[in-house]
Amino acid sequence: MSRVVNKPEEFTIIGENIHTTRSVRRDGTRVVALDGGVEAVSYKDERGNQAYLRIPERFKSTQPYQQGQVKHFMIAASKGINGDAAEQAEGAAYVRAEVLRQVAAGARFLDLNVDEISYKLDLQKKAMEWMVRVAQEISTVPLSVDSSNQDIIAVGLAAYDGRAGRPMINSVALERLDTIDLVTHYDARAIVTASGASGMPNDDAERVANVSQLIEEVRRRDVPLSDVYVDALVFPISVAAQYGLHYLDAVKELRNRFGNHIHITGGLSNVSFGLPNRKLVNDTFIHLGLEAGIDSGIIDPVQSNIAKVLALDTGSESVQLAADMLLGKDEFCVNYIKAWKDGRLNQG
Repeated sequence: MSRVVNKPEEFTIIGENIHTTRSVRRDGTRVVALDGGVEAVSYKDERGNQAYLRIPERFKSTQPYQQGQVKHFMIAASKGINGDAAEQAEGAAYVRAEVLRQVAAGARFLDLNVDEISYKLDLQKKAMEWMVRVAQEISTVPLSVDSSNQDIIAVGLAAYDGRAGRPMINSVALERLDTIDLVTHYDARAIVTASGASGMPNDDAERVANVSQLIEEVRRRDVPLSDVYVDALVFPISVAAQYGLHYLDAVKELRNRFGNHIHITGGLSNVSFGLPNRKLVNDTFIHLGLEAGIDSGIIDPVQSNIAKVLALDTGSESVQLAADMLLGKDEFCVNYIKAWKDGRLNQG
């Protein structure tokens, strides 16, 4: 049995953008110089007015900044937990603007992750609590509390007041089965990952085996399968030609094995890391994923519009080149990259 998504509203978007990992380029259009030479990230606030997130001097000594990247949500969260009243308000305003932007674009959940703000657990917990409290003030959709540490997840869930609906946990994994206790305690939906107890899966068969083991665990603890969102794990196609197929084949087998009882999702934009014209690659991969049986994605809905993905011209040269690469037919992405250099990729 296969779940078929024919309309955008049948696809569950888990908005991925409110993460301390996210960055914008220092030489890009969003980083500007204000009066006095102060650098800032430009954005529209919740009322649609021009606003700025100022880059603190302390961030200019960090490695990402030195390499030309500005981690904007890290700056916002740092201002929120460490700054004075004005900085706290500035950080909160930035988060609220993105909440509204993601929801307006179709997100049904908002995934919040603060792991990279510090290596210190107490600061990570403080940042997660702050992020949840700020986001829930304005979000009309439930929050997804995302961390590799279940203690941070627990803090986020405790701070969530549920006004927008039941929360989501990202994620439950074989290496931390105790996280299922948080699922039941907070009546949360759960993203379960295809990672193994000691590392990442090597292929589709390992993904399916790991997920099947996790499904048995959640069943044993009476978690409804309708609350389960399987992250079959997407890896960059630029690293290995078979990575796209590993995900897609795992999706097909999981859908065959569990039917429509579960949801299948994933960080779909991971597939395009390191490649030019990422939007084309992402949209093509989502389209292939829909054909394989996904009904959800951990994506930025502003960048990937599901209505446009469903209407993708699969006969165009650009989409065919991207699809060949994603299906393992273009080793080392040679044909795709050549087409990009030749100016033939006209999608996205």
